[in-house]
Amino acid sequence: MRSSPPTLALDTSLLKPGMRLAVGLSGGADSVALLCALVDRSRELGLVLHAAHLHHGLRGEEADADLTFSRELASNLGIPFHEARVDTAAEARRTPMAPAPTDHSDLPADSIEGTARRLRYAWFRQLLRDTPLDAVATAHTLDDQAETVLAKFLRGAWTEGLSGIHPVLALSEGPIVRPLLATTRKEIEAFLHARNQPWREDSTNRHLTFTRNRIRHELLPLLENWNPQLRGHLVQMAQLARDEESWWQSEIARIASSIILRGRPVRGGGRASTTAEGLALDITRLLAEPDAIQRRILRHAASLLQFSPSFEATEALRTLALTGRAGQKLELAQGLRAERTHRELRLAPGPSSVDKAATSEPTRYECVVPGVLDAPSFGYRFRLDFHPASSYSGKIPPTAVLRCWKPGDRVNLRYSSGPRKIKEVLERMKVTGQDRAAWPVLEVDGRILWMRGAELDPDPAIRITAEPIPAQRPVHNVNASSASADLSR
Repeated sequence: MRSSPPTLALDTSLLKPGMRLAVGLSGGADSVALLCALVDRSRELGLVLHAAHLHHGLRGEEADADLTFSRELASNLGIPFHEARVDTAAEARRTPMAPAPTDHSDLPADSIEGTARRLRYAWFRQLLRDTPLDAVATAHTLDDQAETVLAKFLRGAWTEGLSGIHPVLALSEGPIVRPLLATTRKEIEAFLHARNQPWREDSTNRHLTFTRNRIRHELLPLLENWNPQLRGHLVQMAQLARDEESWWQSEIARIASSIILRGRPVRGGGRASTTAEGLALDITRLLAEPDAIQRRILRHAASLLQFSPSFEATEALRTLALTGRAGQKLELAQGLRAERTHRELRLAPGPSSVDKAATSEPTRYECVVPGVLDAPSFGYRFRLDFHPASSYSGKIPPTAVLRCWKPGDRVNLRYSSGPRKIKEVLERMKVTGQDRAAWPVLEVDGRILWMRGAELDPDPAIRITAEPIPAQRPVHNVNASSASADLSR
């Protein structure tokens, strides 16, 4: 008796009868399997299928062969084929302060990876606008979901980041749907082998210069030695985070209506209704809420002004609200300004910290180690001390310098195989524009030991504790002998 061919677990709830659906077809196993599975069920599901391939201008003849393969596959399946070409390397070079190399090989790996993704989704949006399509389907799998959640966790994501890849990405032009999120890569390859369907292999998927590849080929297999069910747990975490975020959004909108006040008070009572003057939070009502809601409300208020504060920045805002004095101010790196009054915490857009050079606030601070370094311009206080029996014992004490990064600076990221350019790290963190120019680093004896938002290899000799502080008048750095704070890292 002949066995029936294997099928793929498609999330058909994302698909509607009559839907005109373009499948993002790279030529790789995942996208080939998705297209074939949808063709098999197109009549049953009532789908009108198209295939869409974007040539990124990378990998030379290999990429040309991917395009030819994808075009022929669509032709054999009798499906309309859409194609386009972009110059990913040229687009990546347009990043501010990036060098202008002759080819993409010396550009940061994550810059290329991120730029390629941005261009791909921009083209999908163009297709949805210009072609009679209802949606685009991408072949993200369960393995992609696990890798994404782990990558977000390593970068210090909030709960929304841990929600990973969403089954539907709602865009103004139309949705991007992911019907294969419950399917593993092994199941996909078994499906293709069973029908003798070839696919293309992207040689760069083995390059460990890309963060995702290192997670896929090194970190996840290592962690699965501890827990073989890790991928499934990461996917469950994403589901929980999505559901919790969905609930939080409606809950925060309800709570915020009684805490967030638009504009500034005006004479005669009332408030200015525009957000040009910012908004305010009622201190009494804010502090009556639990810590979790306080953070959510502060981030929600900042988002209304088109800002997305980091955890450190959010905690600095909470500190200002909790213990700040009337008249005390704080400016965050992104340009969000906060001011404490007797009853309110006022938020408003303002110049980024990069503009502080025109003010009396310094953007370079120095401190002899051991010591305490206060840096109001950057919103941090640093406590520096030596580890017992460090290599500096008996030597001239080094000087710690807090400054804005500069081209050519390199850091040793924790768990990284070697030094990385700060420019590359900032691109991976998606820090752009003026924020990037003012990004702070702490240097000791020519080596950068701390960088905002990044986890660096700890120095065996020096302990560093960084804590956010509200902006205030510069204070004199004091000797560590007069500081009693915990210096553990």
